[in-house]
Amino acid sequence: MTGMTTQRVAVLGPGGVGGLLAALLARVGAEVTCLAGAGTVEVLRRDGLRLESAQLGDSTARVDAAEQLAGPVDVCLVCVKATQLDAALERVPAGVLGGALLVPFLNGVEHVGELRRRYPEAGVVPAAIRVESTRTAPGVVRHGSPFVTVDLVASGGLEDGVRELAELLGRAGVAVRVGDDAAAVLWGKLAFLAPFALLTTSARATAGEVREQRRDDLLALVAEVAAVAGAEGAPTDAEAVVAFFDGVPAGMRSSMQRDAEAGRPTELDAIGGAVVRAAGRHGLAVPVTARYVAELSAG
Repeated sequence: MTGMTTQRVAVLGPGGVGGLLAALLARVGAEVTCLAGAGTVEVLRRDGLRLESAQLGDSTARVDAAEQLAGPVDVCLVCVKATQLDAALERVPAGVLGGALLVPFLNGVEHVGELRRRYPEAGVVPAAIRVESTRTAPGVVRHGSPFVTVDLVASGGLEDGVRELAELLGRAGVAVRVGDDAAAVLWGKLAFLAPFALLTTSARATAGEVREQRRDDLLALVAEVAAVAGAEGAPTDAEAVVAFFDGVPAGMRSSMQRDAEAGRPTELDAIGGAVVRAAGRHGLAVPVTARYVAELSAG
């Protein structure tokens, strides 16, 4: 990747997150190819990718679309749910991807190692995104949160490519932070996401409702996940996480909650299960987290 050329970006999974990023990157001139199923590919080729955003503006972007990556790219953004990852990766042959940057915007912490094993030549970049964005129909994405924040980890010889990607995302309207600590990025997001997802899904309620009605559980969940994050090498300020939770829009809902309400598989294992497994490795008790995971697992 060079800052003076058009960057070729594949987006695996043009749903809420992937569709948002694809639309924004196409808007600033990147050559975007969305990788998806046949029905979505047809819609994207015919109608383009529609973004509806009060913060970033409404637009329709022209993007390429394919069921499988067939040519070289500079970056591949992985934007599918953890429950869909194995099947979705069949759309990205390792031989075609080669040494491109592979940037997973997945919830959880365990997928980075899996991707490095599957794509040994690629530059896997630990990353996280904070946003509320939903695919309302094939090729249509509604961005609802007043923020789109991305964290990228620049290390292992990938620094130049990561910084060029950060520059591109910044031009597209994304707030980007570049660091060198993968644990801090992945666990920093999970410290908020796990309590948020577990509480909203269990209560079938919004962020505003759960932070009032389940305050004690909110504080306990944040404290437990922060303790696990610290043991994983990512010291986390629990009070800051609670303050962030208190500051998100009252009507905000988690993607896990939306999946559960729609009868779709949820990322419970990748989010809550990952916390419980990490706690077990460090001998830490996480009774409230474990209770929520068990109750949600039981349906």
